Amino acid sequence: MKEMAFRSLIVTLCLSLVFCAALEKRDDEKKSRVINNELSDEEHFAGSEHNPDYDHEAFLGEEEAKRFDQLTPEESIERLGKIVDKIDNDNDGFVTQEELKNWIEYNQKKYVIEDVRQQWNSHNPKNKDSLTWEEYKKIVYGFMDNMDEKDLESDEEGISYLDMMKRDKRRWEMADQNKDESLTMEEFTSFLHPEESTHMRDIVVTETMEDVDKDNDGKISINEYIGDMYKGDSEEDEPDWVSNEREQFNNFRDKNKDGYMDLDEWIMPPDYDHANAEAKHLIFESDTDEDQKLTKEEILEKYDLFVGSQATDFGEALLNHDEF
Repeated sequence: MKEMAFRSLIVTLCLSLVFCAALEKRDDEKKSRVINNELSDEEHFAGSEHNPDYDHEAFLGEEEAKRFDQLTPEESIERLGKIVDKIDNDNDGFVTQEELKNWIEYNQKKYVIEDVRQQWNSHNPKNKDSLTWEEYKKIVYGFMDNMDEKDLESDEEGISYLDMMKRDKRRWEMADQNKDESLTMEEFTSFLHPEESTHMRDIVVTETMEDVDKDNDGKISINEYIGDMYKGDSEEDEPDWVSNEREQFNNFRDKNKDGYMDLDEWIMPPDYDHANAEAKHLIFESDTDEDQKLTKEEILEKYDLFVGSQATDFGEALLNHDEF
């Protein structure tokens, strides 16, 4: 009965939302254009509190993390144990930082490959060797032909569709290495995930600065810099890491001491490894005997850190139990 009621509810919602679908698709496209070199779309810290959902997605990948959310604690522990066996490549009974890092990188690369494949098929239904800008623009921004000029300028969040298209075009041209005005699947990968390509570094820096620069004055104030990382209540005391970032901004990032960070001062550390940092964090939180490596028992003891568990009534019906 519950399942029938659930499906009826889904049908009702679909009918009520049908007229909003096109606009929602455009919003999804806008979100996909935002640079994100993190391992998860979740904030790692919500205010001064650590957000475990970041760790779940970094360790499992976004889709697998969603599936784990449907499991009971007992099911989570059972499946996590099977994952631990996969991570322990040398089968010595321990998960090292390097093995954990490799696993996180594997999940990140798997996500990129799958995302590119899905979007390539969606935007290139004829499966041609390359995709032109005009073809891509027609699919992604063709809806703009039927919109009023006022609606094109910005939505309720102040995001301009025209600006998004110009930003896409700029990124497209950077990804187009042979300058033939079309992208191969490899070039399309650089377009969708520029953070993964060395030759796209400048566009990553530029777009990141544009996202942080809320007043569009071409430079980053300390409030914009901190506000991009920390969403805490202004009345609560800032955590130590936020205070440290303020010192970093004032003492190192703002080199000319004018109170702002401009494009030339923006630092993209080439040696910062998100996967390694996350692996180190997970070991720090779970390594009860402080030997810098994890046993299966230590990981299972902290299953909520690695995979979480939010069992639902419909979990059994929604999960594919043949995956493991």
